[in-house]
Amino acid sequence: MRKIHIITILPESIEKYLTSSVLGRAARKGVFHTELWDPRDFTKDKHKKVDGRPYGGGPGMVLSAEPVLKAVAAARKKSPSAKIIILSPRGKVFTNTYAQKLAKGEDLILIAGRYEGIDARVKKILRAEEISIGPYVLAGGELPALILVECIARHVKGVLGEEMSIEEKRDIAPKEIYTRPEILIYKGKKHKVPKVLLSGHHKKINEFHKHKSKSQNS
Repeated sequence: MRKIHIITILPESIEKYLTSSVLGRAARKGVFHTELWDPRDFTKDKHKKVDGRPYGGGPGMVLSAEPVLKAVAAARKKSPSAKIIILSPRGKVFTNTYAQKLAKGEDLILIAGRYEGIDARVKKILRAEEISIGPYVLAGGELPALILVECIARHVKGVLGEEMSIEEKRDIAPKEIYTRPEILIYKGKKHKVPKVLLSGHHKKINEFHKHKSKSQNS
């Protein structure tokens, strides 16, 4: 069973997602599992404080190294050879190709930062890789961690019901797609499904999708 550990100070913010839908079913089948670790459980501070002011000045707070390192150490007891990734806007941009590679490798430990970031010594000590999900900044690494988890999980055998249900193995060009009803009445106006999609003529349907795809990308 593949396992991904997530280090986060907000486990309650992502726990529900991890136990729902595809990921929840995969966990219940015993083919893929996620485990959450809260650095607050590993701090000596009586108030469970896990951040501090940055040396050299600057705005915001920095996630302290020690509680993060201890949380990682606890996760490593269950996955000794796990690859460690820090979610960071400075990291290498995550792709589906990389997701496929990670899905075939060892267990993973994802560190979700908060505030202004994580004490730089965490990356150096753990020799962690930094990964970004895009050229923008979020309040924390929880959403990026979920994106990595779902993208990777989809490539783990047994997670999806059928191998062909992996969209990446099908034509993923943008399409105009429709479902019932054939005629939608919204605010008194009729909105119909294009006739060609009702024709059953697969060649014409493929041509329709190709034409729409080109027009959307132009």
